[in-house]
Formats: sequence, structure tokens, C-alpha cells
Amino acid sequence: MMKRVVLFALTAASVSILAAGKPDWVAKVKRGEVKEAKASWWGFDPTDATDALQAAIRSKVPKLIVDKMDSPWIVRPLFAVSNQEIVFEDGVEVVAKKGEFKGGNDSLLTLREVHDVTLTGYGATLRMQRADYDNPKLYRKAEWRMVLNILSSRNIKVLGLTLAESGGDGIYLGVSKAGVPPENIVIRDVICDRNYRQGISVIAARNLLIENTIMRDTKGTPPAAGIDFEPNHPSEELVNCVMRNCICENNAGCGYAFYLPNLHADSAPLSIRLENCVSRRGNSTDFALLTGNSATKAVSGLVELVNCRFDHARGQAISIRNKPAAGALLRFRDCIVDSPALDRADMPPISLTSQSGIRRSIGGVDFGNFLVIDPVKRPFFEYFDWLGGMGAETVRGTFTVRRGGKETVTRITPEWMKKTFPPRVTKFIPVMSVKGAALTAARAEPSGANIVKRTTPFYLRGESRLLLHAEKGIRVSLTLAHAQVGKYSGKTLDITVRTPGGKSLVLGKLPFKTTRTLTFQAPETGIYRLHLQAGANKVGVMPDSYPVAVSAEEGAVHFIGAAGNLFFLVPAGTKQFSIVVYGEGRGEAIDAAIFDPSGKKIWAKQAITLPDQCAPDMTAPSRDEVWRLQLQRPKTITCEDNYVDVRGIPPFLASDPDGLLNVRRK
Repeated sequence: MMKRVVLFALTAASVSILAAGKPDWVAKVKRGEVKEAKASWWGFDPTDATDALQAAIRSKVPKLIVDKMDSPWIVRPLFAVSNQEIVFEDGVEVVAKKGEFKGGNDSLLTLREVHDVTLTGYGATLRMQRADYDNPKLYRKAEWRMVLNILSSRNIKVLGLTLAESGGDGIYLGVSKAGVPPENIVIRDVICDRNYRQGISVIAARNLLIENTIMRDTKGTPPAAGIDFEPNHPSEELVNCVMRNCICENNAGCGYAFYLPNLHADSAPLSIRLENCVSRRGNSTDFALLTGNSATKAVSGLVELVNCRFDHARGQAISIRNKPAAGALLRFRDCIVDSPALDRADMPPISLTSQSGIRRSIGGVDFGNFLVIDPVKRPFFEYFDWLGGMGAETVRGTFTVRRGGKETVTRITPEWMKKTFPPRVTKFIPVMSVKGAALTAARAEPSGANIVKRTTPFYLRGESRLLLHAEKGIRVSLTLAHAQVGKYSGKTLDITVRTPGGKSLVLGKLPFKTTRTLTFQAPETGIYRLHLQAGANKVGVMPDSYPVAVSAEEGAVHFIGAAGNLFFLVPAGTKQFSIVVYGEGRGEAIDAAIFDPSGKKIWAKQAITLPDQCAPDMTAPSRDEVWRLQLQRPKTITCEDNYVDVRGIPPFLASDPDGLLNVRRK
């Protein structure tokens, strides 16, 4: 009994000494007499060491050693300073304190607009509490509780650390100051383990090297990738980004993901290179690339993969979507796909897809010499034409397929593509350009037989644009609903309207899962524009709103669960036009019918999954006409995402004929 009392007294005394730290040495650091210090000089509290460790960092000592203690450094959010090397000793654990990090953006260590910082930690771990953050009884759901949050910083090195169990990403590279991407970043010998959203997210970077790094076991919220290159804005850049000798394994999502639709033709050209990188052990997809494809979303540059291996994906090994024939080149050199989707004989290992809303040919892919090892008897490659006839261009490469001890060689050429994937022919009618034209309120009146206005809202998903014509001084009232799709999280939308003169009017906020009426008094006569970005969720325009048109200028209008009537204008003199309607591919469909000005049904199709087209033979009308598109839910298949493209006539749809616009050339 006596021995136990003495031991307890010694332990308590040691804690007291550690908590007190070494004030004499701290004073020397403050006077600049010491260039290397230990974090424990500022003290140590085994229940919450935040104040001591943050004070040590803010001392700005050039080299700070986070020394191994008898227990982890338990901390609240920490913040780095410039011109400092932090060395985490072998065996050190820095652990997020339970019950803290309640803010959705609270990260373990944030590097915000700092420079010349090195974080070295061979054998050390920075760990958060992923399971707690995923518990709605304990935390508000968020995807941004990072282990390392690197924002608009430069000359940063992260070496040897294990970054685990975040409520977001192991490492996030992003922008806190517009136009200032993370620059000169080295991530080497790092393990990103069991993170919630991504192993690494690269939102923007200039001169980035990721080397000998493992990104594994990501699971929690989509995309759940090993690494995801995903700019949020056209001004964000991915320039001189190199990954070398890296591994992505067993992630719930993709291994190497490139989500690039937010980059435009005027964005900085891509320059991304993957060398000797591996995706293995059951990622959902090994490599996925999605870009924008409209006239304003064709970023240039090069994404190159050299000597990379894609091994045993649960689904497709390589998925390339919406990649325009023009713009950036995607190039593979001496890459290998091995045994993906072994339980899916209907799923080719590699796919090239033109998805919804695309209006231009896809392609610009050079597969080089590619080896496919596949024990399943199926095509090695699929071109999925969601476009309806534009086709794929500049797709080339030589594939060697190894199956059952035998090898076959196929060379992809334009002739092979056309023969293997004949287009679903449609009558191609270009979209009417409104560039350099004046938009005006349409004056055509629908016939009585064709006036069937909507009594329910129409919901738009993702990015959409609304337009309306208003006279000066009139009071405009818009009722919008911000609704959830599935289980996707959402955020409040800031609603602004651009005036005819180009000024922005702030209408107010539209919180997630709410309906609000927003009003403004028109300061001038003309066309007003609203740009909505609902992401994975949807925004509904209610029937009691001021009449608006939804724009198909940039691409097909993306509806969700659309049912009801929409109107479009066929101007005098129109010789041909087409309305293209489709669902979300094989699993989601829409019924559609089109009525002429007299109310006569001239076209109807049921359960449309892939693009179908109404391109009526017609005599050019002598005056402007209002036609009607009726959308209905099919009886035999799911109706969720559906699309409508408008070609050859003003690219606008409206639920009220009074919202229609016309194009007048100056």
C-alpha cells in the first residue's frame, strides 16, 4: 500500500513539473538566443495541451521539436506561423480533443497564408475523431474538419507524417485569398489513413509534388477518394502538379479523382503528371476524370499518367466523362489495368462517356500502349454516347488484352470507333447563339388550347440560370424553394440578380430546406439574370413567382422530378428546330410530349432514358408562336434527373408564356 502512495505522489509531481514547463528556456527563445526548442518547455497538460503547444508555435522559434511524452498531445484547433520547422518525434501523437472541433471548418492544424513551413514527423501521427464527427447526436454534419488545412500558403513541406481519422480530408490544399493558390508544396512519405471525405483534396496548387504517399481507407461522405483534384472556381489553378510513387488503396470512392467542370477556357492550363502511381485493393474506381464541355468550360493543358497501375477496382478501372475533343489532352503512357469489377461482366474496364448536357464532341484522349489484364470475357473499352450523335474524336491508343494466357491487340482509330460504336443518329441542329443579340420579352400569345400553366414548382438541379424581363419601377417577387435530394448536405444560398446594366442586386439568403419569397424593385427596364448553384440538391421555382425563363444557353436544362408544362418560343421565319429530352441514362427516365400552337400533339415518347429528339417538319411561321412541352413521370421506371435541350430557337423554357424571351439581332 505504501509503495502505491509513493508512486502516485511521484506521478502527480511529474505532471506538475511538466505543466510548469521551463520558463528560463522560453525566455531565451523570446530573446532570440535559442534557435531550436522543445514544445514541452512551454508546459504539457495530458488532458489539454493546446495552450502550451500553440504558445510554442507562436514563439516563432525557427525549429520546434514536439517531444514524445507519456501520453498524446491532446489539442483543440492549432494554427501555424511562417518561417518555422516543426519536428514531431518518432512515436508522438497529436490528437484532436474529444468534444471540441464543433465548428464545421475546425481543423487540427491550419496553415493560412503562411510561408516557409516544414512539418516533419517520421513515425508520428496527427489524429482526429472521425467516428464522433459522423455521429449526428454529437456533431453538426460537416465535411471540412481537416487534419492539415493548407490555404494560400507557399514553400510548405509535409514529411513522414501519418494523418488519420479527420472529419474531412487528411490534407486540404485550397484558397483563403482569391488568386493565391498554395505554391511550392512538397508532400513526401506521408500516410493519409481512414479519413472522412478524402485522403487529400487539391482545390488549387502551383508547383505541387506528392511523393511516396499512401492514401487509404477513406470512408464517410462522398467523394471518399484517395485524392481528389477539384477546383471550386475558374480562377483556381492546377499547375505543375506531380504525383510520384504514390498508392491509393481501399477507398470507398475513387483512387485518383479529377473533377474539373469548374475550370473554363480562360482558366490556367492544366499541367498534372502521375508517375509510377498505383491504385489497388478495392477502390470503387481507380481513375476518374470529369470536365466541363460547353463553350466556356473547356480548360486547356495536359493530364498525363506514366507507368501507372490500376489494380482490382470494385467497379470500372478508368472512367472518363465529358472530356472535350478540344482543350486539355489526357495522355496515358505504358499503363496497366488489372482485373476490375470481377462480378460485373456487363462493365468494361475502361469507359469514355458523353454525359447529360454535352453539346460538343468528346475525346482528346491518348491511351498510348495500354495493357488490360482481365479474366472476365467482355469488351475492354466502352464509348457511351449520351450526346445522341456528336461522337468521339481524337481518341487513340493500342490495347493489349491478356485473358486466359492469350493476348489480343487492338488499335483504336477513328474508323474503329465509328465501326464499334455507331452513333445514334439525330438530326443535328445547332443551338441558337445569343451572343451579341438583345433579349426582349416575347409578345406572342398562346392559343387557348395551349394555355396549360403549371400548378406545381419546377425544380432545377446543379447549376442553372433564370432570366426575366421587368419594366423600370415594377416590383418583382420570386418564390424559391431550396430542397434536399436524397441525403446530400446543403448550405444557404446567397441570391443575387444581375441588372440589365450589369450591376448586382442582393435579394437575400435562401437557407437549405426552406421556401422564401424574395423581392426587388426594378431600377431599369430590361433583362435580369439569376445564377443558381444548388449543387447536388435542387432549387424550385414556385408557381406564384414572377414569370421567369430558365436558360439552355450553356447546356441542357437539368430538371429533377419534372412533371408539368413548359413553354418555348418558335419565332417567325423559323425553318427548323429541335427539342431534345432525356433521363439519366439506363436507370432514370421521363415521358414527354410536344404540342403546336393549336394544342395538337405532334410528338410523344415514353420512358426516355437516352437523348430523344423532336425535330418537326414545318413551314416557317409568319409570326412568333408559343409551343408547349409536357413532361410526365413514367409508369414503369424511376423519374428523377431529366434534361431538356433547346436548339435552333431561343434557348429558353418557361412555365408561364409571359416569361418567354426572344432574341433580337442588333
